[in-house]
Amino acid sequence: MSISLDEAVELTRTGDLWVFRGRSVPDRAIQLTTNSPVNHVGMAVVLDDMPPLMWHAELGRSLPDLWTGTHQRGVQLHDLREAVCVWANRYGQRGWLRQLEPPADAEMERSVLRTIARLDGTPFPSTAQLAWRWMRGRVPSPRLPLPASRRRVPAARDLDLETAYCAEVVAVTYEAMGLLPVGRRPNWYDPGRFWSGDDLGLHAGARLGSEIEVRIPPR
Repeated sequence: MSISLDEAVELTRTGDLWVFRGRSVPDRAIQLTTNSPVNHVGMAVVLDDMPPLMWHAELGRSLPDLWTGTHQRGVQLHDLREAVCVWANRYGQRGWLRQLEPPADAEMERSVLRTIARLDGTPFPSTAQLAWRWMRGRVPSPRLPLPASRRRVPAARDLDLETAYCAEVVAVTYEAMGLLPVGRRPNWYDPGRFWSGDDLGLHAGARLGSEIEVRIPPR
């Protein structure tokens, strides 16, 4: 199944995932290193009458960060349509949409905004840091579940996020929304964890739909 970019932007809601697969040497390196069919993941943020936004982390700074109004590397909030077009046309990526069911509620959206306020601008890791952190994330660590009443949005320093890559940003945000278990290290996640072949074990009766390929027009 495939839909146009216009249709995808119209359908997307807060918490929906956008996953990307490229063919460049860096893209293939990420896919092979993480044993993943994809190399990038971002999360949609759709609030009130604002245009749909993309919350993710990337090395480039081709688009203005809509939280700070500046061009920056690392964790960023972009216009979703523009971000998808950059990943398709500049970086040569194919894109898919996965929808969160049921849709995020108002409390989840407030948690998203608090997470953006804390993590926006966090630098992207170097290639060496990225590989090392991914390998460390494969080492099992005990989960430390907390009652729902005690959950909070973790600060970047609590999670040792001096730097952050795309999958960590999505995972920390999902955790803040109450969708992922509290206490798991963010570097346990890679882009492939958010592909349908992996079972994330989402909480609160939530699930992610199958990938819908998005037809992205050339610039």
